Amino acid sequence: MPITLAACDETQGAAQTAQAQGLAAARAGFKTHLTQQTRDGTPAPQPPKGVLDLIHYKSPAGQLAGYLTPRPAGGGRHPAIIWISGGDSNSIGNFWDKADPENDQTAAAFRDAGIVTMYPSLRGGNDNPGYREGFYGEVDDILAAADYLAAQDYVDPQRIYLGGHSTGGTLVLLTAEMSKRFRGIFAFGPVAEASDYSGQFFYADLNDATEVKLRSPIHWLGSVTSPTFVFEGADQGNGDSLDALSADSSNPQLHFYKVPGRTHFSILAPVTATIARKIIGDAAGKGAVSFSQAELNMAPR
Repeated sequence: MPITLAACDETQGAAQTAQAQGLAAARAGFKTHLTQQTRDGTPAPQPPKGVLDLIHYKSPAGQLAGYLTPRPAGGGRHPAIIWISGGDSNSIGNFWDKADPENDQTAAAFRDAGIVTMYPSLRGGNDNPGYREGFYGEVDDILAAADYLAAQDYVDPQRIYLGGHSTGGTLVLLTAEMSKRFRGIFAFGPVAEASDYSGQFFYADLNDATEVKLRSPIHWLGSVTSPTFVFEGADQGNGDSLDALSADSSNPQLHFYKVPGRTHFSILAPVTATIARKIIGDAAGKGAVSFSQAELNMAPR
């Protein structure tokens, strides 16, 4: 579904004490208070047979819908990725029709490369139980989706990756700050502070500093323990947030890339294709996923 850009204000440096504490510890014992209780209510559409399967996975919110690529031909265990879309990340829809390469939010490059791909819906999305929490309980749903994926006998549990775009990019960056279970995380166009969305996608009290802080990646960069790559188009997008995150991070696990000639949307097709090649190379023993600025700049246009 189409998404819009966040209004990205310049973000000041986050407190080092918060980063040292870690997001998981800061969330322990905290219960979010929702000022809005919203849900979609629309069932996830049935995907075309042979392209994606409609599945359900168990999360703390209950049974949630998801799409999963069919079992690969042949035996063995395969690398896999979870993809979180932008906009209303809680709901899933048409990821199967071919998209305009200038705005391809389907992450089809992973499926096309033979990587097991899962698109989980999240609490309050589609006809799922629970309510949208806006960058809070959804993190737990993503981790539950990873548990489901790891339990499939054709998935290599040591090679599960996580990616997302825009609001989905913000969510996967928060997940990277909560868990070390992913082999790599790819966040496209996240924001630094949840308040940068100007109240959109936020269902708690924006005036409650704790509610905002626990949903804002910039405060927890020090707790990232897996290789995490943050991308944005240099020509248009949440570039101010990428700059703020990069300036505030001293964590060697975090890598930031602003790609010239690309926007918040046109960066997706070429860079997801590059990531897919790197994941396949890693599985073939050609080395862990990494990027140079030069190769991203030269990604096919």
